[in-house]
Amino acid sequence: MESQIKKIHEQLVSKEITCSDLVQQKLALLKENKYNTVNSLLEITALEKAAAVDAKIANGESIGLLEGIPFGIKDVYMVQGTTTTASSKMLENYKSAYTATAIQKLLDAGAIPLVKENCDSFGHGSSSENTIFGAVKNAINPDLVGGGSSGGSAVNVAKEYTVFSIGGDTGGSIRQPAGYNNIYGLKPSYGRISRYGLMAYASSTDCVGPLAKSIEDIRIVLNTMSGKDAKDQTTVASEDITAEEIKNGSNTNTVGYFKNFIEGDAIDAKVKADFVASIDKLKAQGIEVKELDFFKGNTLVSTYYTLAMAETASNLSRLDGTNYGNRIEAENLIETYAVTRSESFSEESKRRIVGGNQVLSQGFSDAIYLKGLELRDQIAANFEEDFKEVDVILSPVTPGAPPKIGDSLKDPHAMYLSDAYTVGFSLGQLPTLTVPQGTDTGLQITAAKNKENKILKFANFLKDTL
Repeated sequence: MESQIKKIHEQLVSKEITCSDLVQQKLALLKENKYNTVNSLLEITALEKAAAVDAKIANGESIGLLEGIPFGIKDVYMVQGTTTTASSKMLENYKSAYTATAIQKLLDAGAIPLVKENCDSFGHGSSSENTIFGAVKNAINPDLVGGGSSGGSAVNVAKEYTVFSIGGDTGGSIRQPAGYNNIYGLKPSYGRISRYGLMAYASSTDCVGPLAKSIEDIRIVLNTMSGKDAKDQTTVASEDITAEEIKNGSNTNTVGYFKNFIEGDAIDAKVKADFVASIDKLKAQGIEVKELDFFKGNTLVSTYYTLAMAETASNLSRLDGTNYGNRIEAENLIETYAVTRSESFSEESKRRIVGGNQVLSQGFSDAIYLKGLELRDQIAANFEEDFKEVDVILSPVTPGAPPKIGDSLKDPHAMYLSDAYTVGFSLGQLPTLTVPQGTDTGLQITAAKNKENKILKFANFLKDTL
């Protein structure tokens, strides 16, 4: 698909449409939607900003490329004055006192926020069913899950309720729902975009990223949000990626894939067949394809969840009803803490908090948590060696198709294993893009850290090849 941002920009400038009409149309679609993607609408703000854009155009003033473009925000980002719930009972009435850096950069560029989007509570899930607002329904088949945790963001883009949306990816939470709904979703290199104002799940792998229906729109939004931020010491400076440098035509001579991903028992037969067919098409284009050895999927999942649960137990310890969150009074302070957290966290959040506290506890931390840290270092080192041999790594996004709504809730272990192909790249802090080609749930393109330009260019090549 062509860039929707550029198309709408041209329509606004030529006065073919007004920004107010565009925003009203999108708001109407969001109000009528039956996919449970909306936690709250930012209607007053959106219409005020749209009127300001129309006034500029009427006065003959120029507007920026993102000015007047409607977008959605996963409901884990602070936007000053709005309710930011994380789709949880704990924060159902919490109002943001400030705005996340990444969102502020989009607002400064003139983009118009429409909606805070439904997601798994605190990002805890792979289906967007762990939410007080009801399960997000898949854009293609509403009997299936929308994916998670950024399910509402992915579905809104797929249904064109928003032009793009901002999700959050800790272990696959942008890439997997993008694959389930046949759109593009980018997890950038860790540190490329500021995490300030994003509710922390696992701070060492949390990433801010865009979902959109075109590669060019991903590029535009990525450039806008990227850069060093004094409020987030993990951020790094980065250069803008130009449209010219990612034009069609492969800059990739060698593609790698992990043979154990394809030869394992977890992968669905159709996903495997489609992936192998995609590899054969690349070979027919003269691209060298190399099999790579990597950690088994269950090792990756175990390592990721050990570290992620430990970090989320620490990050969510502040939510006890005293300074943040709903408070449920009991007979004494200890009981108040206990009842507040027991009643206000979802079952999945409680499962992860308990698991995290266990791996951090005396007698377990050396055997489990420190082992997880050691494995993470080994995984990162493995990737460094891989990228000495190949330009990009190609992999399925998920082992199988999206499950029916309700199935993941019955089997949390199966839900964790569905992340087998995404969490490794998170642990390596690498840039990874889901593209809607190759299998029913798409393909992932991964490159070395800070090489987003390489994966966007290869995505353009795949778009014309597969």
